[in-house]
Amino acid sequence: MTPQVVTIEPAQNVKNAARRMTMFGISSLLVLNKEGIKGILTEKDIISRVVCMGLEPSKVKVKEVMSEPVIVVGPEEPLEKAVELILTQRIKKLPVLENEEGSYRLVGILSLLDVASIHPNLINSIKEMVEAEASEPEAKFYVS
Repeated sequence: MTPQVVTIEPAQNVKNAARRMTMFGISSLLVLNKEGIKGILTEKDIISRVVCMGLEPSKVKVKEVMSEPVIVVGPEEPLEKAVELILTQRIKKLPVLENEEGSYRLVGILSLLDVASIHPNLINSIKEMVEAEASEPEAKFYVS
């Protein structure tokens, strides 16, 4: 995982968020406030919910277009399970939260690029397993 997570507050505007992504060379920002993670803002969110809708990025708040809820894991989660979660949920980033005495602390973010740099074969084997499960025929029920 990447321990340095770039974040933004929900009240910030999308223009500032896009600048922040560009400055750090990243494709998403975790949206945090004092209570914790509120969502995630991705390039796709900006393109589909702001640009394609013809909205002015400086007038749109991050909280209005972010994706929520955010799927998270703990630091003790087996890597195989985390990768399976990324693939089955079709997400690109997986925040890692640690539970400390009833409150959660952000410790990093996991992406498939992080995994591929260390365990390239793991991604392929889990991807094959997920695809095999998806191709199994499901029982269908019809009501007339």
